[in-house]
Amino acid sequence: MNEKNDSLSNVAEFSVSEISLAVKRTVEDAFGRVRIRGEVSGYRGPHASGHCYFALKDERARIEAVIWRGTYSKLKFPPQEGLEIIATGRVTTYPGSSKYQLVIDTIEPAGAGALMALLEERKRKLAAEGLFADERKKPLPFMPRVIGVVTSPTGAVIRDIIHRITDRFPVHVVVWPVRVQGETTGEEVAAAVSGFNALPEGIARPDVLVVARGGGSLEDLWGFNDEVVVRAVADSRIPVISAVGHETDWTLIDLAADRRAPTPTGAAEMAVPVKAELEANLARLSARLKAAVSRDLDRRRQGIRATARALPSPDQIFALPRRRFDEAAGRLARGLHTATQRKRLRYDGARLSIAMLDRRMAEARRQIGQCGDRLPIVYQGLIRNHRARFERDAGRVTPRTTLKRIDLSSERLNATVARKDRAALSRLERAKAALSHASRLAETLSYKSVLQRGFALVRDADDNPLKRAQDIQPGQALRLQFSDDSIGAIAASKPEGSAKRQPKRASKTPDDQGSLF
Repeated sequence: MNEKNDSLSNVAEFSVSEISLAVKRTVEDAFGRVRIRGEVSGYRGPHASGHCYFALKDERARIEAVIWRGTYSKLKFPPQEGLEIIATGRVTTYPGSSKYQLVIDTIEPAGAGALMALLEERKRKLAAEGLFADERKKPLPFMPRVIGVVTSPTGAVIRDIIHRITDRFPVHVVVWPVRVQGETTGEEVAAAVSGFNALPEGIARPDVLVVARGGGSLEDLWGFNDEVVVRAVADSRIPVISAVGHETDWTLIDLAADRRAPTPTGAAEMAVPVKAELEANLARLSARLKAAVSRDLDRRRQGIRATARALPSPDQIFALPRRRFDEAAGRLARGLHTATQRKRLRYDGARLSIAMLDRRMAEARRQIGQCGDRLPIVYQGLIRNHRARFERDAGRVTPRTTLKRIDLSSERLNATVARKDRAALSRLERAKAALSHASRLAETLSYKSVLQRGFALVRDADDNPLKRAQDIQPGQALRLQFSDDSIGAIAASKPEGSAKRQPKRASKTPDDQGSLF
C-alpha cells in the first residue's frame, strides 16, 4: 500500500493550462501546414468581428475550421454551405473548449463540380443585377480607327488577331498586356478594361476592345469568371468583344460583353470589315451612281426638249401684245385731240361774272357762319379737356414730390458746382502746361537763341530783316542786332557775284554808325 502511494506521488503534476498548451504545441508541431478536403457545414457568413467559423466534414468525421478577418478579405472563393472545398492551413487547438480546429489560409473548390456550382451561383447573382441584360449591349463601330486588345503579349492569340486585322483592314492596334491564367488574371483584365476607358479622347483611345485568350480547362479560364471582370466589362463605355477560349468554352465575361466571338480570330473579323469588299462595294455603288446620274440627265434633257417643243415661238408670244401696242398708239393721238377739245370747251364755258362771284361769296359766308356757330362748342370742349388735364396733373403734384425733386435738384447743383471747380482747375492746369510748353518751344525756335551763339541779325531802315547780301545797296543804313544790344551800320559796297567776300572792319561815323562792308 505504501509502495503504491509512493508511485503516485512521483507522477508529475500539471495544471489545465499547461496540459492544454502542451497539447497545442504537440498538434501544431506534428501536423504543421496541411490540405484538407471536405464539405462546408454550418456556415453562416462572417460574424460581427469579421471572422468566419464553420466545419469541414466527410462521411465519417468532422473538424472545426476558422478563417480570420484578414484572410477572409483576400479569399478568391468564399466558402458556401454544402460546397466541397480543399482548405489549406494549420491544425491547432483551442484551449478554452478542449477542441482542435483548422485555421484556414486559402480555399479552392474541390473539382469541376464545385466550380460549376460556384459559377452557376455567381451567374444567377450577376444576372439578377441586370449585368447580362440585352439592353445594356452596345453596337460595335462599323469601321474603328483604333482597336484595344487585352491579352498576353507573348502568346499566339495576339499574333493571330494582328495578322487577321492586317489581312482584312489594317488599323492601329493597342495591346494592354495581362496574365490570362492564374490568381491575378481577373484583377489585371478588369484594370485593363477600366484603363482603356479612362484614356482621354485624343490619346489613341480604342473604339472597340477585344478580351482574348486561347482555349483551356475550366480552371484555366476561371479568372474570366471573376466578378470584378464581369462588372468592369459591363460598365465599359467602349464596346467589348469577348474571345475567351474556343467555341465550346464559355465564361461569365461572354455574357457581360457586347459581342461574343467563338475564337480570337473571329473577334478580329467582328472588329473590322474586309477592306477589299468595301472597295468593291464602293466601286459598284460609284458605277451605279454614275449610271443613275447619266440616266437622270438624259431624262431631264428629253423633258426639256419636249417642253421646248410644246412652247410657242417668241413671235407668237409677242404678236398679241404688239398688236395691242399698235392699236393703243393709234388711239393715243385721237384721244389727245379729243381731250384737248373738251378742256377748251370747259374753259370757254367757265367765264367769270359778278353773279358767279356773289354766289361764291355767299357760300363762303355760309361756311364761315357755320364755323362761328361751332366755335363756342369747340372752345368749351377744349376748356373742359384742359381743366381735366390740369386737375389730373394737380393731383399728382404733392409737397412731398416737390420737396424730393428740390432735394434732387440741389444735389445735382452741388455736384455740378463741385465738378465746375474741379473742371476749372483742371482746365487751368492744362492751359498752364500748354502755355509753358509753347513758351519753351518759342524760346527754342526764337532767333535770339541763335544770337546767343555769336550771330547777328541785319535789318534795314524799316526794321525788316535782310536775308541775302544781294538785297543790300551801297551806302544803305543798316541795323545790327546782337544778343545784348543793337548798333547802326552803313554798307560800304555791294558784293560782286558769288565770289568770296572779305569782311571789312566797320569805321565809326559821326553819328556812331559803323560800316558793315
